[in-house]
Amino acid sequence: MTSHDVMMILVYIFPMFLFAIAPALKLGDYLEEKYGISETQKRTVMVVGTFLVSLVLAVFLQFGHIY
Repeated sequence: MTSHDVMMILVYIFPMFLFAIAPALKLGDYLEEKYGISETQKRTVMVVGTFLVSLVLAVFLQFGHIY
């Protein structure tokens, strides 16, 4: 992986936030309902979940053409 790939992944992350917010919100709501986590933990899960989903989507965009 070159520095160009890393830069492109970082560029792709920002638009992917739009697609990653909804799953992270659902995950936070599920964990709050099922396990009774606090509001602070729920917000942490939502922020980390949003970042991770957007990172995964950005990596798939960058390397999706490689089989």
